[in-house]
Amino acid sequence: MEPEVSEERRPVALVLGAAVWPGGEPSPTLRRRALKAAELWRQGAVRTVVGCGGLGRYPPTEAEVIAALCTGAGVPETAVFLEDRSVTTEENIRFALPVLAELGAREVVVVTDLYHLPRALLVARRAGLVACGTAPSLRGARLRSQLRAALRELPAYLWYLLRGAGR
Repeated sequence: MEPEVSEERRPVALVLGAAVWPGGEPSPTLRRRALKAAELWRQGAVRTVVGCGGLGRYPPTEAEVIAALCTGAGVPETAVFLEDRSVTTEENIRFALPVLAELGAREVVVVTDLYHLPRALLVARRAGLVACGTAPSLRGARLRSQLRAALRELPAYLWYLLRGAGR
């Protein structure tokens, strides 16, 4: 039998933003990420969810859409927090730091797509967080979009690595 982990010791899910489509519809990527975080909360793997992402091309903010998806999937509003100003991966994490500090959290589970996790974890760890990551299933994802995004990640990772992003 495993010892029970106290509420304060469980990590926080840090959900990285993705596009909001016209009419406030979440992109499939944003929907998958938010629902993965809600699943982690329902399983008791995380104590709260922090949705990250500011206003993109269409309102509302990515963080607001993440919050709505999570609450719609059973996460109470009291367990969902917003970082609603960021527009990049680095800003997602940097701007979430004050929210995490208010929660007394240094341990996070970064929720993003598998191809994006290495760069996101690089930034989170450089920002002083104890970070691990998880990715949602690609069920329902468009192969072409996923491939294009994955190909973009290699130069983005190298750029973040070389310029010291997150420090």
